[in-house]
Parts: sequence; C-alpha cells; structure tokens
Amino acid sequence: MPKNILAEMGSQVGLTPARQNKKEAEEQARRRSGPVVNPSFESDEFTPTSLSPVKDEKKSPKGADKGIFLVNMNDKNSQEVEEYEPYDNRVVDHPTTNTETLLHLLKGSLGTGILAMPHAFSKSGYAVGAIGTAVIGLLCTYCIHVLMDSCYALCKRRKVPSLTYTAAAEAALSEGPDWCKACAPYAAHVVNAFLLIYQIGTCCVYVVFVSENIQFVLKKQFGFNVSVTDVMLWILLPLILINWVRDLKYLAPFSAIANVVTIISFGIILYYIFRDTPSIEGKVAAGKIADFPLFFGTVLFALEAIGVILPLENEMKTPKDFVGKFGVLNRAMISIIILYVGMGLFGYLQYGNAAAGSITLNLPSETESLASVVQCLLAFAIFITHGLACYVAIDILWSEYVGTRIHSSRRILWEYVLRTLVVLVTIGIAAAVPELDLFISLFGALCLSALGLAFPAFIQTCTYWYYVSDSERIRMIIKNAIVVLFGALGLVVGTWTSLEGIIIKFSGQNHGSVANASEIFNQTSIAP
Repeated sequence: MPKNILAEMGSQVGLTPARQNKKEAEEQARRRSGPVVNPSFESDEFTPTSLSPVKDEKKSPKGADKGIFLVNMNDKNSQEVEEYEPYDNRVVDHPTTNTETLLHLLKGSLGTGILAMPHAFSKSGYAVGAIGTAVIGLLCTYCIHVLMDSCYALCKRRKVPSLTYTAAAEAALSEGPDWCKACAPYAAHVVNAFLLIYQIGTCCVYVVFVSENIQFVLKKQFGFNVSVTDVMLWILLPLILINWVRDLKYLAPFSAIANVVTIISFGIILYYIFRDTPSIEGKVAAGKIADFPLFFGTVLFALEAIGVILPLENEMKTPKDFVGKFGVLNRAMISIIILYVGMGLFGYLQYGNAAAGSITLNLPSETESLASVVQCLLAFAIFITHGLACYVAIDILWSEYVGTRIHSSRRILWEYVLRTLVVLVTIGIAAAVPELDLFISLFGALCLSALGLAFPAFIQTCTYWYYVSDSERIRMIIKNAIVVLFGALGLVVGTWTSLEGIIIKFSGQNHGSVANASEIFNQTSIAP
C-alpha cells in the first residue's frame, strides 16, 4: 500500500504519519548535529498514540509554530541565502519516484467529483462544458505552479527544506506589505478554516453518495421503499466506528481494496456510457448563463488537487522533476483534464439532462445486476474514504485548537468525543440537504475558489513584493489581481447559486428525487 495515504484522498494540510517512538530520540539528535530536515515530513513508520504530538514535533527549536522561520530582510540577497538549496536538504526515509508521484496525484484527483461531471455538463452544454473544463483545469494548473514557486522561494530564504500550505501563507504575508504583515498571524487560521470547511463538506458529499447509491440499489433491485435519510441512520454507527481508528495504517488495507474497486467500477461505467453510441441529438452546446456557477463549482471540486501537491512534492526522490514543461505536475493535470472532459462530455451525450448528481444513479440497476454491483462497490470505496477525509478534519481541530487546551488524563476520551461529533455533524448536514450535486457545487465554489485560485495568487504577490522591480511588481499585481477576482467571483456567485438550490430544498419544493432536483433547477435558475 502506498504510504501517501492522506495525499491519495486529497489531504489539504500535508499530513503524513509520525515516526516511531524508538527513532524519535535519534532523529532529534541528528537534527541538532546534521543538516536541516523537512519540518513538514513525518515518516510513515510511527504508530501515534494521539494526533496532538504531530503538532508538537513540527515546532522549530525556538518554539516557532507551523514551520515559520523568519530571516532578516536586509540579508535577502546574501550569498548564503542564494546558495541554500531546499531540495538537497530534504531527508525522506522512503522517497517516491516520479511514476509513483504521478499515480498518487491521479488518484488524489479522481473520486466522487468525476462521477458528477455529466451533471455539470448538463448545466453548461457540451461545447461550453468541454472548453470550460479545459480552461478551468489550465488555470488550476497555473495556480499550482505559482504556489510551488512561492514555496520554493520562501524555503530558500528561511533555509528550510519545505513548508506546508498554512506555513507558506503565514510566511508569505510576513514578507508582504505592512498591512499584510499585520495579518500574517491570522493567515494560518484563515487557511485552516477553509481547509476544515472543505474537509467537512467532502465528508458530507461522501455520506450523501454512499446513502444515495445504497438506497437506489435497495429500491430498484430489491423493491425496498426506504429513504436516503433512513440509509444515513443505518450507516451512522459504522461511520463512527471507522472514524474511531486513530492510526491510518489500520485503514491502509481497506484503502488499497478501495483503489482497485474504484478503477474496476470506472471501467464498468465507461462500458455503460459507450454501450449505446452517445448522440448530440437533443443536447445543447451551451446551457443557461444562470446555471454556469453550478458547473464552475462542480468542476473545481472535481479537478482541484491543491492539497495533494505539497505533500507529494515534499516526499519525491527528485522533486525538481515535479515542475517544468514535461514535469510530473503537467503530465498529471493534462491526463486529469482529458479524463474529466471525456467523462463529462460522453456522459452528458448519453444521458442528457437526466444526468444525475452521480452518474452511478443513471445505471440500469433495476434491470441489470452489474449496475447494482458497481453502485455497491463504489459506495463501499467511498465509505472507507470517509474515514480518511475525517482524519484530516479531526487533526486540524485536535492538533491546532482542541487538544492543546486539554491537559487532563482523559485526553483520549475527549479525542473520541471529538471524532464522534465530527461524524455526527457530517451526517446531520447531509441528512438536512441530501442533494449530491448541490453539495459538490457548494463546497467547490466556496472553498476551492479560495484555496486553489485566490490564495496561491495572493501568496505569490506577498512573496515577491520586495524582491522584484517596480515594473515587475505592477505586472505581477495586475496578473494576480485578475486571478484573485476570478476566484472571488466564482466563490460568491457559485456559493450563492448553490445556496439558492439548498433554500429550495428547505422550502419543500424538492421531494428528494434526482429527477425532480434537475427539473426544479431548470425552472428556478437565476435570470441571466
């Protein structure tokens, strides 16, 4: 099983398992006597007793948190800073090859989002959908390059091998204009808030996906008249138990099985799409302008892998090969864009406006057992992934906010309480609005517009604010301002449109069926 378990499911915080207790003393001694090691990397051989030690070990010797190492601005052009090479100072016990990193990046970007692409194309039309997905994918790739370049520059100045997303944001603001420096102490909390909302939202998407597919099979294949909410109650206890697993290595075998199941299921879905030749008859090339925000949010949720990038690059054997014209990142993103355009385009041409929030719900499970098997297999795979996604949210809450305030002998008990509450929150939100397409669009627009577009551009602006000429600074500000405004527009409009659909759900106009959801959206879109 690959060790980048968090990277595979889209971790946003660059977490990796901690090191063994036996090796801890040796490692600390080596750090004091040898070269600086990666502060954001943790070996995958340690069995943690709780989540809080992860944060404690990542503190610098002087107590600075989150990997921030400040340098004197007067020395920014010194030869010592220029000669420091972050890549050469990384210490990774089990580095990944270029091929392994490519596969991890592909896996981290393929999930429930790609199954929603046909529904996204039903909002945009096949021509606008194909072009729009390619443009958004290229923009996301550009922003990833911007973030990677900024992190590299910050690492050189601070003479550290790597930085996490939150550390990069705080470090960049500390080198920007005066008003940015004043905001630097709060940067990590802002990024953590978006990461936490995104991870909780992802867990909600997983709950709805699992429940809808199980309910669909029970109703169509076995004739059981159950609701999606009923299924959520059935899976509540198993979800709590799987999220009580405090060590990721115990989930690794299930994750490996889930990966195989996902690949096989995608192959069967493609069989159903191309079994009957897709046709453009009755399909539109361009959808309503009012529906485009829903398309934008869904594509961002599906394509964006900003949280996978730094953990994967930090653990590469040859990190210089990650970027570049023919680097791992570009090859992976081009493959991902092609896969998403293909799934969205041909799925829409096959099912048209009837494309559901997950294409698995369009499979003929009432007549063919193979379709029911695919739905059950993917439900199992996503169920396992829920435990991994919740692990990230729990780690943010426990390591950064809750665990640091609890010093009693009942820390473990409180940790289990927190884990249970997180699961209850995801189940509660999912039960309140059990609409897969709305959740995907909402959290894609709300969180990934900021994390994937606006924040990287803002980080680059602050990183190079005092390191470029006046003319270069003006060009950089204009370029990044356009990206930030585009991300902000997508955040506001996409979130508003998705929330409007949720309000319709609460108002009782939607009775829970996928067909009714599509019909209501077509009738109640915002006027262009």
